[in-house]
Amino acid sequence: MNFDRTLTKLTGIIICVLFSAICTAQEQQLVAYPFPAPETGSPAHNGDFTVKVRQPGGKWQDLYEYNVKVDEVRGINHQVENASMAAFDFSGEVEVAVTSNRQKIRQAAIRPLSYGIGHRVVNNTVYFRLFQPKNISIEVNGDKFHNLHLFANPIQMAPPDSTAENLIFFGPGFHEIKGGMLKIPSGTSVYLAGGAVVKGYLMVDSARNVRITGRGIIDSPGQEGVKISHSENILLEGICLTQCPVGASDSVTVRNVKSISSYKWGDGMNVFASNNVLYDGVFCRNSDDCSTVYATRKGFAGGCRNIVMQHSTLWADVAHPIHIGLHGNTPHPDTIRNVRYIDIDILEHQEKQVDYQGCMAINAGDNNLVSDVSFEDIRVENIRCGQLVHLQIPFNKKYCTAPGWGIENILFKNITYNGDSPELSIVTGYSQDRRVRNVVFENLKINGTLISDNMSGKPGWYKTADMARMFVGEFVDSLVFRKTE
Repeated sequence: MNFDRTLTKLTGIIICVLFSAICTAQEQQLVAYPFPAPETGSPAHNGDFTVKVRQPGGKWQDLYEYNVKVDEVRGINHQVENASMAAFDFSGEVEVAVTSNRQKIRQAAIRPLSYGIGHRVVNNTVYFRLFQPKNISIEVNGDKFHNLHLFANPIQMAPPDSTAENLIFFGPGFHEIKGGMLKIPSGTSVYLAGGAVVKGYLMVDSARNVRITGRGIIDSPGQEGVKISHSENILLEGICLTQCPVGASDSVTVRNVKSISSYKWGDGMNVFASNNVLYDGVFCRNSDDCSTVYATRKGFAGGCRNIVMQHSTLWADVAHPIHIGLHGNTPHPDTIRNVRYIDIDILEHQEKQVDYQGCMAINAGDNNLVSDVSFEDIRVENIRCGQLVHLQIPFNKKYCTAPGWGIENILFKNITYNGDSPELSIVTGYSQDRRVRNVVFENLKINGTLISDNMSGKPGWYKTADMARMFVGEFVDSLVFRKTE
């Protein structure tokens, strides 16, 4: 009887050990993509960094360092610079080694800083570990314009069979779209494998049930990589591109997509007259606004509802990280409602026009009503030039034909800024009947100071706004600074 119990217990232990080993093997995966052939038309290699990855204690694998172009503003001039980009897939834990070939490392940073990724520098190489997928920037000696964009993706669970029906498959290597544009019909899946580079852009127009996924790159300098218009039930996931506008569409999901642009009006993720759009885990480094929500614009008509961006990183080399409300239909007013930004890292904001700034900006124009917008758990790192917050009903004749109708029910919750003093934030209406109403700042923290209405010892926001470096103009009702920490 004792022997049987011992045998049963021993068998159970062996099964547990084997099961644990199998699970560990499944959890610890690493996929590096094939290098492009040097004679193809793929984007150039950038030799500023050498990037290697490995499973803990395993053999190092080289990654290909693509050259990507970013926009540096010097005074009023724009200078296109060459930065680097590399990517891989993993699960479990991975070790990363980034060697600087351009300059001797005196100091290194891994951003977003909120990730708290520790590192060490040995022989001009930055070593660190990742325990979950992240989209990050490695910067040497404070150089943000010749940095490494490193996209550590999750393992793809089931890449499609290249021979499957209703599938457009781009394998590793260079592909050039004939005529420069490929229109994707309803019911079609498009897959870009890791190591694939597609020259041209994809158009999803008047289509339903389309999936564009993978780990490849859409190379379309100077224009959008994927355009989504008049479509429904669209998924875009995992790829790298320049821009991705969504117009007059419904039920669109953009997940783990990376957008990098360097040219004029190089917005990242635009929404025009669309509903039920989700951005999840995107990375945007753009030469204009990273994320916008507009109403009637560019041939798309109507308002916007239920737009969400979450768990994402925004880096505006020019203009706004977040911009809402400027464009609409003056004769037939639109409404932009139920817009949420959740768990966002803002790495840069650079905008010289004082009345057109704001890391989180709502400019209601063209008779738009902007209502029920929330910014929650937003972390803003040091910005070069701009305001933290901008809420205004302007009559900007450069872009609009009328001021907006109003801005109402706006929540800023758990907003933190750490850096140099930004420009003075602005909250102001336009007229007696075009007002800003019901704005709440909850747990606003600037350089470690929690801003609330009881700081001044007097009721009301008047003194508090000064402490938050915020100008509050006319036609503003119910502005509250409170803390719940």
